[in-house]
Amino acid sequence: MDINANRSCSPPRSVNQSRVRFAAIAAFLLSLSSPAEANVNKRYSPAGMTFAGTICVDAATGTVLSQQKADFPGHPASVTKLMTTLLILEDIKANKLSMRSRVAVTKAAADIGGSQVWLAPGESFTVEEMLYALLLKSANDVAVALAIDRAGSVPAFVARMNRRAAELGMTRTTFVTPNGLTYGKGPHDTTTARDLAKLAVTLSRFPEVFRFTSAKQYILRRPGKPLELLNHNHLLESFPGCDGLKTGWTVAANASIVTTAKVGDLRVIAVVLGCSSPQGAKAEQRLRDSLAADLMSQGMVKLRQQEAEKALQLARLPALTQHHKPKKTEGFWDWLVDLFSF
Repeated sequence: MDINANRSCSPPRSVNQSRVRFAAIAAFLLSLSSPAEANVNKRYSPAGMTFAGTICVDAATGTVLSQQKADFPGHPASVTKLMTTLLILEDIKANKLSMRSRVAVTKAAADIGGSQVWLAPGESFTVEEMLYALLLKSANDVAVALAIDRAGSVPAFVARMNRRAAELGMTRTTFVTPNGLTYGKGPHDTTTARDLAKLAVTLSRFPEVFRFTSAKQYILRRPGKPLELLNHNHLLESFPGCDGLKTGWTVAANASIVTTAKVGDLRVIAVVLGCSSPQGAKAEQRLRDSLAADLMSQGMVKLRQQEAEKALQLARLPALTQHHKPKKTEGFWDWLVDLFSF
């Protein structure tokens, strides 16, 4: 989808719609205040903070609301798991599996490090359980288990990821893993803020994804050892309407986030890629969240203003009048019929 597509405006549904009604809607939209300031931790100074790129878009159309270095490359870390999630949801939509399908854990999946749920070879979980672990706990072992289940091997699944990225127009993206881990010197997963926005716009067309990304907690049921999963996205608590999507951080990639919020019928998506701070990892993550909150807040205000302007334009349109068929010009045969009519 073209991330710079213009948001279309639908025509009035009937000729009897009142211009006063549109003016009232416009006035109401303009009077709405922007989302409350996100309650993000302000202990960390933005001094010295850098980032690879940022962007905020209208989720409905992909229209860019703001951007800064949106095409500059960076490493997405665990935000990579959004593409893994998209492929799983698309397979479900194509009836290739279901949320209740069980995924077996291989040794290759169990041996993955980093953030994980400590899968053991021979275990199996439903797709639904694995998506909760993937999107809340950011489980790297789960990403590998899903990849092997869906494609037979990690390289085969990564090839699918890259094909889908190309289809979405993510021209500056190359995936190397299904989870975003950045071991060694690489190569690592590489993308841009704009490409991640394109991915997020597509993913937001699957309403079921928000059931997972908006959950603040989930209990992964395991025989004798249930595991509590807590969502890493702190904006769920602090930003009004926030219900996703994914955070990421590694030493090599720094802090990234793709987040979204919905207020009424309007939804914005914000991306912060590769946020770095001399104050360390915790500062990077909190400054990333603060920047993303600002992007969403400003984006929502801009989107509301655009909607209000459209309503005002509709209010200024002249009242539609009913068109009658033009009077038919009488010809010779009409004259002749009239002549012999009694």
